[in-house]
Amino acid sequence: MFRNITFAYPWILFFLLLVPIMIFWYWFKGRQNQPSINFSSIKVFEGFPVTWKEKLRHLPFVLRTLAVGLFIVALARPQDYSSGENITTEGIDIVMALDISGSMISEDFKPNRVEAAKNVIAKFIKGRTSDRIGLVIFSHDAFTQCPLTVDYPVLLHLLSEVEPGMIPDGTAIGNGIADAVNRLKDSKAKSKVIILLTDGVNNAGEIDPLTAADIAKTFGIRVYTIGVGTNGEAPYPVQTPFGIRYQMMPVQIDEGLLTKIAQITGGQYFRATDNRTLQAIYNKIDRLEKSKIEVTSYSHAEELFYGWLGAGFILLLLEIGLSKTVLRKLP
Repeated sequence: MFRNITFAYPWILFFLLLVPIMIFWYWFKGRQNQPSINFSSIKVFEGFPVTWKEKLRHLPFVLRTLAVGLFIVALARPQDYSSGENITTEGIDIVMALDISGSMISEDFKPNRVEAAKNVIAKFIKGRTSDRIGLVIFSHDAFTQCPLTVDYPVLLHLLSEVEPGMIPDGTAIGNGIADAVNRLKDSKAKSKVIILLTDGVNNAGEIDPLTAADIAKTFGIRVYTIGVGTNGEAPYPVQTPFGIRYQMMPVQIDEGLLTKIAQITGGQYFRATDNRTLQAIYNKIDRLEKSKIEVTSYSHAEELFYGWLGAGFILLLLEIGLSKTVLRKLP
């Protein structure tokens, strides 16, 4: 009941020490009082019953002592103190556009490009708090693996199921952007972002990548583009009758196109050549696209001394009334 109670002047509570002093003084003065008439024996009074007035003779003092204690607590100003925070978030809507073409199983990243990208994207998602995030995958075509959501466990599960071969092979960068734009165009978020990751050159799809970038710009969507692949050649696993063999394949990334897409939409282009640089890129984007969080603290103190003061006055009036009437002491 008293868990949230605080006192404006807690030092006044030290005056409660007056209460035990009053009790001691009352007891001490009672022992000092000498009877007016001395009897050699009180056996003559043994047959008389004890009256209720005699039983209640200490009641006025008890009431006075309680009243003093209540007045002291009231002077300390007890308060029911509550506090909290109003949090306003300016959310960001983000769509991850992930290339899952056949070349994404190249192993210049560990264990391969697509798994490295999934691991980094998963860390990025876990680092967000109030932003809606969606997932689009593309190769020869594009489709939405997960619409915009704040249910990150579901999103992470759907991300874990992504693997090359889910869509016919190819690299349709324009379709990937267009599908992501379609998920963001009706968003009311203050900031709308596409993070597109690919390792190749646009060679499929019905939509030109620059046209898709212009559409994204129209809807106020920034596109961050990431090219993944080491410089030169990368080991590509090939299934043979003798097991998996590795063939060195040239890394071909259309960096000019990816840079142009980023410039049109107000984003940035990044090049990742290994797991470490890929993680650093997502960390940088994470810092660039942080939600704006406004925290307003509030506090409220409800005064409680009225009740203590009122109770003290009632006890004091009751003590005075009893002392002057039914429990009056004769000199």
